[in-house]
Amino acid sequence: MSKVHSWPFRFLRSRNILQRKVGGHIQLLMSEARKMSDTAEQYKFETLNVTRPREFVVQVEMNRPKKLNAMNRAFWRECRECFQKLSTDKDCRVVVLSAAGKVFTAGLDLTDMSEIAIISNPELDTSRKAFMVRNTIKDYQETFTVIEKCSKPVIAAIHSACVGGGIDMTSACDIRYCTGDAWFQIKEVDVGLAADVGTLQRFPKIVGNDSLVRELCFTARKFYSDEAKQMGFVSRIFQDKEAMMGGALDVASLIASKSPVAVQGSKISLVYSRDHAVQEGLDHVVRVFCKIFQVWVTWSGERERER
Repeated sequence: MSKVHSWPFRFLRSRNILQRKVGGHIQLLMSEARKMSDTAEQYKFETLNVTRPREFVVQVEMNRPKKLNAMNRAFWRECRECFQKLSTDKDCRVVVLSAAGKVFTAGLDLTDMSEIAIISNPELDTSRKAFMVRNTIKDYQETFTVIEKCSKPVIAAIHSACVGGGIDMTSACDIRYCTGDAWFQIKEVDVGLAADVGTLQRFPKIVGNDSLVRELCFTARKFYSDEAKQMGFVSRIFQDKEAMMGGALDVASLIASKSPVAVQGSKISLVYSRDHAVQEGLDHVVRVFCKIFQVWVTWSGERERER
């Protein structure tokens, strides 16, 4: 065939290739748009803003900036529900926990606490008051325990103030980063309370300095980013929030690129081993990865049969 007559065929072939490429990009964009729409519908909260900034990465942002992200009753309920959903979300492999506004969180919202009304109610006897407060505290504890139980690694990105409940919450996370202007405070003793939703249990195991932990809990003094890194509470300090979010998302993307089975299995084993003897941890990781291996063998067999 002459060159004069072959050009239409080359043109048609090039056009078909271009159409396939464009069609593939359009399908990808439509798929991403559907994911964003599904995320907005599935994770619709009053106090949290949930987005998907990277592939397999979900960002959970505390979203009460005008109230300094203080933790009201809606937050305690929604945070628990959000992380329970994320734990089984197949399109989520890593979570980045951040906050909108000037500060990370001011801690407990004392203006929205029903327990105050319970305690001051003269019609209730002491025992009933105690039971009602006990149930509320157990619910609040579970809100942060679900972060720890979430099978996906959670990276806390902390800027400016992280007070009271903020320490409880970030202590349940797997990785903690902060900005240079970040400061922390175990504030509860200043309002006549003990830190009862996780700090007294998790923070000492993270820091590993019993004397320092007791000093911070008993005095409620502030500690800043440099000291937080020195004691091991945070692992990286960034110049500002923008740099921190970029760094946190980069690490999240790197983790998300690894085998989710291996990463999640590692998290399960790390959390278990923290609270058990070495040999118990070794026995546990054997059981975990035996189960993982069984699932992998079953899945491989099914794929072979499909071929």
